[in-house]
Amino acid sequence: MENTAPNTNPLERRLNLSVAVAALRSATDERLKRISRNVKMPGFLPGKVPFSIVRQQHGADAYGEALNEALNSAFSEAVTGQKLKVAGYPRIEPKVETENSETALEFSAVFEVYPEFTPGDLSAARIERPVLEVTDAEVDKAIAILRQQRVRYDVVERGAANADRVVIDFLGKKNGEPFQGGQANDYPFVLGRKMMLSDFEAAVEGLRAGESKAFNLTFPEDYFSKDMAGQAVEFEVTVKQVMAPTLPEVDAEFARSMGVEDGDVDKMRAEIKDNLKREVKKRIEARVKDQVLDALLAANPIPVPNAEVEAEVQRQIQEARQNLESRGMKAQNIPIQPEWFAERAKRRVTLGLIFAEVVRVEQLQARPEQVRALVEEASETYEDPAEVVKWYYANPVNLANVENVATENNVVDWVLARAQVTDKAVAFEDLMGVQAAS
Repeated sequence: MENTAPNTNPLERRLNLSVAVAALRSATDERLKRISRNVKMPGFLPGKVPFSIVRQQHGADAYGEALNEALNSAFSEAVTGQKLKVAGYPRIEPKVETENSETALEFSAVFEVYPEFTPGDLSAARIERPVLEVTDAEVDKAIAILRQQRVRYDVVERGAANADRVVIDFLGKKNGEPFQGGQANDYPFVLGRKMMLSDFEAAVEGLRAGESKAFNLTFPEDYFSKDMAGQAVEFEVTVKQVMAPTLPEVDAEFARSMGVEDGDVDKMRAEIKDNLKREVKKRIEARVKDQVLDALLAANPIPVPNAEVEAEVQRQIQEARQNLESRGMKAQNIPIQPEWFAERAKRRVTLGLIFAEVVRVEQLQARPEQVRALVEEASETYEDPAEVVKWYYANPVNLANVENVATENNVVDWVLARAQVTDKAVAFEDLMGVQAAS
């Protein structure tokens, strides 16, 4: 059996398979005999239909099944004998007639194998680990954000100022003609939140309810709408309502709104601090892991089976369709293109192969105590942690997910032990992805 690897795909292999004609005929006849025992046909008792008629009606199907079984057996024997790790399914191609065509049928099996490689050197990889200590200052920032999320707006009889919520009508014109997207009625926004262009907000600021203003504005060159980028327009704005913000006091009522039943503000701050520590830890780990993944990819430039990438693309397409449908949209009406997912799918498949090889070579499988620690950590935020732990261990699927996380953590630690890691202080706002509350 020949085994070749074309230059176009370093993972593609071709095996020559041979099926003996006599064995194929025998296997076909055996199938027809089993079929004949249960064949029903008008004018004949069950199982008494002449064999020639059974062959005429079911011979093609029986032959096809026998041939498929013979090819599967030959292929399995060949790849096992050569210790090939097959990715996906083989493509079976019949060969032209050969000298042995009367005694054997010849086929070629074209398929891909998984790459064989040794995990690359990571000593030159540079990883920057964010550092942030959660102090009372971070708690204050979190509370400020929570207050902003619970802000109340009250109508005021004065000119609009920064942080006010305004409701406006506006009409934009280009060369004296209204342009698409340049008109709205009863449009609300908060000044200073950068929901509108800065020049637009500056024109609205200071206007009272009932006042109007006309002004010129030039869209930025990098404006998202290419038709309007860099264009000079005129706007007419009428302010219909001005509302000033009122932030809630940090008191017992605020604490109760945060889930502290007795309204103890100190207890609320302690809970916020604990939650922040968990979130900070999670975000730091996520940033480090992203860099670890990039380092692994750079150190292991391996080819990946097209079959695996295509399967991952289809999985992501299905996931996207389900996501759209969960939002009430009809996925079949949206032309989802496979190429949208190709790059991400290849990255995911590549990392999966690298992770698997690192785990195998370095023996980094999750240990029971690591899994237990992760389960207990996940249960801490629930009212009855013991019940949550019991639920995890009673559900093999959920426990397997935790085991995968523990294994990934082992790989991350393994990379960090070999890469050049530097700690760097990071601002609360940068790590949490929020703007400082004013």
